[in-house]
Amino acid sequence: MSIRDLFINKDLSIKEAIKKLDETAKKILLVVEDNKLIGVLTDGDIRRWILKSGNLSDPVSLIMIKEPKCIFEDEIKNAKKILKKHSIEAIPILNKEREVIDVIFWNDNFNKKFKFNKLSNPVVIMAGGKGTRLDPYTKILPKPLIPIGDIPIVERIINRFNEYGCNKFYMTVNYKKNMIKAYFNEIENTYSIEYIDEEKPLGTAGSLYLLKDKIRDSFFLSNCDILIEGNYSDMLKYHKEHRAKITLITSLKHYTIPYGVIQINGNSDVKKMIEKPEYDFLVNTGMYILEPEVIDDIPKNELFHITELINDYINKGEKIGVYPVSEGAWLDMGQFKEMETMLERLGIE
Repeated sequence: MSIRDLFINKDLSIKEAIKKLDETAKKILLVVEDNKLIGVLTDGDIRRWILKSGNLSDPVSLIMIKEPKCIFEDEIKNAKKILKKHSIEAIPILNKEREVIDVIFWNDNFNKKFKFNKLSNPVVIMAGGKGTRLDPYTKILPKPLIPIGDIPIVERIINRFNEYGCNKFYMTVNYKKNMIKAYFNEIENTYSIEYIDEEKPLGTAGSLYLLKDKIRDSFFLSNCDILIEGNYSDMLKYHKEHRAKITLITSLKHYTIPYGVIQINGNSDVKKMIEKPEYDFLVNTGMYILEPEVIDDIPKNELFHITELINDYINKGEKIGVYPVSEGAWLDMGQFKEMETMLERLGIE
């Protein structure tokens, strides 16, 4: 990738910047004029704008960091110290004319991954469903063991959390559960898995009742067919700061209606015609952060979905948080088309 692939103009819309962040997968864009650095834009800047319900058609100049951390080419030897000091993953390199000549990325230039705050929070993975959308594969394998490359999707989920320090996992199982248990019994790992057996399907939240008195800290809850490319430490920090009962990890989804949309009035006359309208939505990815007392509100041995619980809390005035990630940061293999996209984004042939 050329450094110029990260260059954007200050008048670029925030929506287009989101697309470019997904394409480059570097979490940072450089706002330049005549190759001179005038600001930087990160995924965090966009997240804060979305949470303010900001207009995605506005220019990036409204949200860019106008005095970003940067170093000159004769200071490159200090890059690691500066990245570490300010807890940032990338820093632009400028020449004497303040033209961008390079960017130093922590993960690309140093032999170890960027250090995040280590987590010790438990993770619950909902792995009991039949995965009917992936028939006929799931008639043979349970959905959690469908391979993405040479690693099952559920193992990839566990590995991602484990990178952040999580080493205690609970897996709710039902359909072909013995195959799941046998797989993890045969591999070496640095974490523990406790299986929660559902005697019958309990939905996306009903099985949490079986964890009563087992979890006493904030915990992550994840579907078994998604991967989230994000900073899990930052997600938990956001959840705690906002004192939410539940925080939903959401993704910004952009849809274009490929037709002219007709609006009519009460007399059945055409009021307006909009050609190929575009819409943006925050959608649920299937990953959450919950407080442990939430488990007390799960009915015993009943089919119960997480959406029911969330709506109950909203009606009672409880705080439900939302942490948005970009569309490209949410990898879903719930259907064949999405599975192909996941393979492509992970660079798996």
